[in-house]
Amino acid sequence: MRQIDHHIVGSAAGSARQGDVFDPNNGSVQAQVALGDAALLDRVVAAARAAQPGWAATNPQRRARVMFEFKRLVEANMDALAHMLSSEHGKVIADSKGDIQRGLEVIEFCCGIPHVLKGEYTQGAGPGIDVYSMRQPIGIGAGITPFNFPAMIPLWMSGVAIATGNAFIIKPSERDPSVPVRLAELFREAGLPEGICQVVHGDKEMVDAILDHPDIGAVSFVGSSDIAHYVYNRGVANGKRVQAMGGAKNHGIVMPDADLDQVVNDLTGAAFGSAGERCMALPVVVPVGDDTAERLREKLIPAIAALRVGVSTDAEAHYGPVVTQAHKEKVEGWIQKCADEGAELVVDGRGFSLQGHEKGFFIGPTLFDHVTTDMESYKEEIFGPVLQIVRAANFEEALALPSKHQYGNGVAIFTRNGHAAREFAARVNVGMVGINVPIPVPVAYHSFGGWKRSAFGDTNQHGMEGVKFWTKVKTITQRWPDGVGGAGDAANAFVIPTMG
Repeated sequence: MRQIDHHIVGSAAGSARQGDVFDPNNGSVQAQVALGDAALLDRVVAAARAAQPGWAATNPQRRARVMFEFKRLVEANMDALAHMLSSEHGKVIADSKGDIQRGLEVIEFCCGIPHVLKGEYTQGAGPGIDVYSMRQPIGIGAGITPFNFPAMIPLWMSGVAIATGNAFIIKPSERDPSVPVRLAELFREAGLPEGICQVVHGDKEMVDAILDHPDIGAVSFVGSSDIAHYVYNRGVANGKRVQAMGGAKNHGIVMPDADLDQVVNDLTGAAFGSAGERCMALPVVVPVGDDTAERLREKLIPAIAALRVGVSTDAEAHYGPVVTQAHKEKVEGWIQKCADEGAELVVDGRGFSLQGHEKGFFIGPTLFDHVTTDMESYKEEIFGPVLQIVRAANFEEALALPSKHQYGNGVAIFTRNGHAAREFAARVNVGMVGINVPIPVPVAYHSFGGWKRSAFGDTNQHGMEGVKFWTKVKTITQRWPDGVGGAGDAANAFVIPTMG
C-alpha cells in the first residue's frame, strides 16, 4: 500500500502511528499517512531554525524569483496535481484545478514581494534626525490546514510566509495529505533552500505540539470554529501570533427584482459545488417575500434534479463524493435533524448510490424550505450538499439574518437595485460581501477573512494583511552628528523630535 511520509530535512523514520487515506469514490483505503509527534516536530523546527537566517538574508527579488519558478512548476504539473487532489478529496477535476489556481494567485502576489516589503521613511523628523521602518520576518511559522482545500489554503499561507523570509511548516489534513507534500517538493525544485518549507503529518497530538513549541512564532489555521477557538487560545497563551479561521453559514439574499434564472444558476454551483465542503459555500438562501420564495423554489427544484453527481474524474459531473464515510454520516445526520425540526424536505439526497461505486461517499443534493432561525440545523454548519430556504418578509428581516448569525464569513445579495445593494453592503455584519456574486472570495491582492465565530485574531489571510501577519515592523530613529565641536558640544546634543 502507498505510504505518505513527512517532507522534512533528514530521515522521516520513526512515525509509528499511521492514518488511513481513503478514495472517496469507492470507499477503499488507498494509502497510509505517517502521523508525527512532538519529537519529530523538534527535529523539523531545528532544521527550520538553521535554514531561516540565510533565507531571510536573501534579497527580496531573489526570493521572488523562486516564487516565479514555483508558479511555473505548479502550472506545468497542474493535471497531475489535480488528479492527486481529486483522488483523496473527491472533488471533481475542474474543482481541483480551481483549488490549485486560487492558491497560485496568491503566489503571483508573492512574486511582487519586493514592492510590498518596502518600509516607510521620514527625513527630518527632528533636527538632523531621520526615521525609517522595515519589515522583518517572524522567523518560523506554521500552517494547520483543512481537508477541503488541500492546495489553495497551504499556498495562501506558505506563499506569503516564505516570500517574506520565514521558514514554514505545513501540517495538512491527514485525510488528503499528498498535494501539500508535492507542493513542498516543487518549492524545493524551484530553488527554495532545504528546511524552509517542510510538511509534517499528524492529528491533535501534532497540532498541540505546534501550538506549544517555543520556536514557532506564528500559526495560521483554517478549520471548524470550535477548533479555531481552541487553536487561537492555546497559541496566544504560548505567546504566538495566531490567525484562526473558523466555520461559516453564508446567506444569499434574493430581492424581488433579482434575475432568478441567474440566481438559480449561481446557487446550484455555490450550494452544491465541491459537495458543499467549502467555508464559502452558500447553504442558506433568503428570498424576500413569499412571491419571490415561490418563484425561486419553482425554478430550484428542476435545476437540482439536473445536477449530476459522479466520480471525481467524471468530466460531466457537477460534484463528487464527500471526503469520508464519517463525514457522509454527519451530513446525513444533519438532514434528518432538519427534517425532525419541522423544515419541509423538498429534495432528499440521502440514499444516493452510483452504479459501480456503491461504497463511495456520495450524497445527493438536498433542499429544505421553511427553515427557521430557531433550528439547530440553521444555526450550525452542515458542510455538505444541502441548501436551506429561510423566508424573509422584507429587506430589514433579510439583512438581520446573516447579521445576527453566529458566523460571519461571507454573504451575498442578488438584486438589480443599486441602493439596496449599497445599503446591504454597508450595514451587514459579515466580513466578505458579494453583490450578485455568490461566493465573494477576494482576489489575492486583497485579503480573506470573516467576522464573529468565523475568525479569531486580528489579521486576515493573504494580501497586505498576510504580509503584516508574517512580518514584524522595526522602526529606526537615526542621527549622524556633523562632527563639529567636542564630544560635549551642545549643538550635537540629541533632542527627541517631539521636544524640538
